[in-house]
Amino acid sequence: METTILANIPSPPQGVWYIGPVPIRAYALCIITGIVVALWLTIRRYTARGGNPDVVWDAAIVAIPAGIVGGRLYHVITDYDKYFGAGKNPWAAFNITGGGLGIWGAVALGSVAVWMLLRHKGLPLAPFADAAAPGIVLAQGIGRLGNWFNQELYGRPTDVPWALDIYYRVDEMGNYAPLTGHSTGEIIASVHPTFLYELIWNVLVFALLMWVDRKAVLGHGRVFALYVAGYTLGRFGVELMRADEANLIFGLRVNTWVSSILFIAATIVFFRLRRGRETRFEVDPHFNADTASAEAPARTAGKPRGEYGGNSRT
Repeated sequence: METTILANIPSPPQGVWYIGPVPIRAYALCIITGIVVALWLTIRRYTARGGNPDVVWDAAIVAIPAGIVGGRLYHVITDYDKYFGAGKNPWAAFNITGGGLGIWGAVALGSVAVWMLLRHKGLPLAPFADAAAPGIVLAQGIGRLGNWFNQELYGRPTDVPWALDIYYRVDEMGNYAPLTGHSTGEIIASVHPTFLYELIWNVLVFALLMWVDRKAVLGHGRVFALYVAGYTLGRFGVELMRADEANLIFGLRVNTWVSSILFIAATIVFFRLRRGRETRFEVDPHFNADTASAEAPARTAGKPRGEYGGNSRT
């Protein structure tokens, strides 16, 4: 029994630190780290496809706030009974720091915001979505570390050697404070570390997307469709293991149903989308035309005037 306890994964003693009156939240740091990694990878991939890197920065400006709003809306809608009804505080729905962001809402509203931006710029969405997909799922994996610090989204009690120990946390007054408090060292439960399962799955999906995209030369939105199918397949399994409170439909968690529907839809879309990849001019005709014009003098420098068919007197 002692060997099992020593092998368990400990939860962090706290998830919030203070610099004076300013709270430093581990969950927020994980989200920010994920965003930075996703931006870096998306810029590399979109540029390689022929896109203007400045477009990625413009997209981030609209996608990040839209994703936060969408994620919170999804959480509040699917867990409305936590905020509305007798004895509940509706204003708590606006307290994002209290936890609760749904990835489905974040991706959905963030995608709509990016689509509107690209439409305004006259650029296609599919190449951008394909470039961003691996970074998105990798960022989701990094963000799951925040759930570890918050001691949330864990699974059912278990005695497997890699079980996650959940600590009892209290604030300075000794009141129970699972998100903002400090651990007393008391273990209140040993559970499946579903945050870790999903983190590992997300990294595997990331590796799959990068490998398949390189080998099969995917485009026209197929990388993004494969991301949705891959992520939802793993999320379906994770949802079946979770034990935290959630609204049910016919005995199954809402996210279980959402995962199933999105997996089926994404799989169908993946096989129906056009094969191959867009040309650089299809990705961004204006940027590539300007780039070609700028590179032309460098290519012709030092060449005989008639070599390229212009201004020849021979």
